[in-house]
Amino acid sequence: MSHDHDDRPQLTAAQAAAVLTPPPGRTGGDLVVESLQGLGATTVFGLPGQHALGMFDALRRSSLRYVGLRVENNAGFAADAYGRITGEVAPLLLSTGPGALTSLAALQEAAAASAPVLAIASQVPTAGLGGGRHGYLHELRDQQASVRDIVKSVHTVRAASQIPSAIAAAWESALTAPHGPVWVEIPQDVLLAETSLPVVSAMDATPRELYPRPELTIAAAHLLSNAERPAIIAGGGVVRSDASGKLRALAERIDAPVVTTFGGKGAFPWEHPLSLRSWLEDRHTTDFLEDADVLLVVGSGLGELSSNYHTFRPRGRVIQIEADAGKLESNHPALGIHSDAREALSDLLEAVERREDPGAAERVRTVLEKVRARIDAQELTLEQQVLAAVRQALPDGSPSFWDMTILSYWAWSAFDARRPNTMHSAQGAGGLGYAFPAAIGAAAADPTTPVLAVSGDGGAMYSLAELATARQYDAPLTWLIVDDGGYGILREYMTDAYGEATGTELARPDFVALAESFGVPAVRTTPDSLAADLTKALAAPGPSVVVLPALLRMFEPTHL
Repeated sequence: MSHDHDDRPQLTAAQAAAVLTPPPGRTGGDLVVESLQGLGATTVFGLPGQHALGMFDALRRSSLRYVGLRVENNAGFAADAYGRITGEVAPLLLSTGPGALTSLAALQEAAAASAPVLAIASQVPTAGLGGGRHGYLHELRDQQASVRDIVKSVHTVRAASQIPSAIAAAWESALTAPHGPVWVEIPQDVLLAETSLPVVSAMDATPRELYPRPELTIAAAHLLSNAERPAIIAGGGVVRSDASGKLRALAERIDAPVVTTFGGKGAFPWEHPLSLRSWLEDRHTTDFLEDADVLLVVGSGLGELSSNYHTFRPRGRVIQIEADAGKLESNHPALGIHSDAREALSDLLEAVERREDPGAAERVRTVLEKVRARIDAQELTLEQQVLAAVRQALPDGSPSFWDMTILSYWAWSAFDARRPNTMHSAQGAGGLGYAFPAAIGAAAADPTTPVLAVSGDGGAMYSLAELATARQYDAPLTWLIVDDGGYGILREYMTDAYGEATGTELARPDFVALAESFGVPAVRTTPDSLAADLTKALAAPGPSVVVLPALLRMFEPTHL
């Protein structure tokens, strides 16, 4: 059997000499760093720990930029945001045991939001693998068992020569649609041992494209071309696959109204005549979608939030395009198309026939007027004023990151993201503390653009240590903290359900004084001065904090 090697890169004489005589003093940690560089990484996040020191020492000999946070979970949130913003793999370096376990909530959010995070954790020495009780520091019987339910794939290394292949396989897994977090773990002794292996050169870990099957595209195109009342639900898969342009072209070609899910914010222009915006927690929107005779769902599993808490009951045919095969038809029978959103929309665009519906835009206007009237009847002027002030202050191209707080719940439905891939929240897994460390990750991805983080006082307490990180790296971000004295949304839920709340009221610091103690400029604002104060903070270099004491309320749900 012969092999044609002509298309492979040829080494120069100098490169060949370097391969044959690699520099001395390299370790398994260097192989980790070289593999990341060979795959195209430029930035890594993390937190050092005793078993992981081989990786961190190797960083010193590399060109990789290291962004170190103060808590592993926050480092995971920063990597998550970097992956969302860039679409590239975000390496996350972790230590064994407590360090690894502290990252799990962040990795769950990355999994729910399809963010490509490559977690590389150390392990106890090789002799301790396999569940024996050796009494090593940080020892777990089966560390990878703790992450296996969360990440896309797990890769365990037992020898230095396995490191490049394991990292390349994990990298490819993270970037294969749907994107997601992956896990590599390497024992301490493998990271520390000297190696005579050649320096790792460029590696190819190009993910396999996920194309739709042609017979399914033809069937879907036929349904959409002949529909009387088509509608589209666009989810986070449209944003992750950079398919918003394809989505708009398809919607305009068949005159189909579009709703974006909370994870799909920005996937369709807010002010477009066919835009139903994001009012998914509203019965008027739910009724409209139920009335569609053909409903195209792109990049969404129609989970709890996207289905108005599972009260949505489609009466027409559903076409579901989804890269995660496990989400196909998981909530509703559908013509399921296992595909990346961009590829499927591209094929559909070629296959559908133009369909004109002069009444579509009018039906959209009617629904939005009903939604507006419902909200206006609840006397929620303050909440709408605050959200409008944030929109006024935030530059169109600036990314924003929203914690699980009442203002964020408003923003999911009512905030105009203006551009795709600019509005991000922790609504995938629903954990607290996401916004501020995620904003640090976004600032690392693009230090030329100001970033906004929005938290309540309860969620802010999860991330206060990262004020030191923001200052250390001079990150261009502004942190808006809405201080209502507790877990505001839980206070509402419990009061509505039980008549009074338990465990929701919180003592908290003077956030302005606290921020200033970190060397971060801060200001206490009011609803009337919020737009001006946010605008000033976002325009200033480096980090800043704006504190808004305000008791906000949620609009009434329609699913109860």
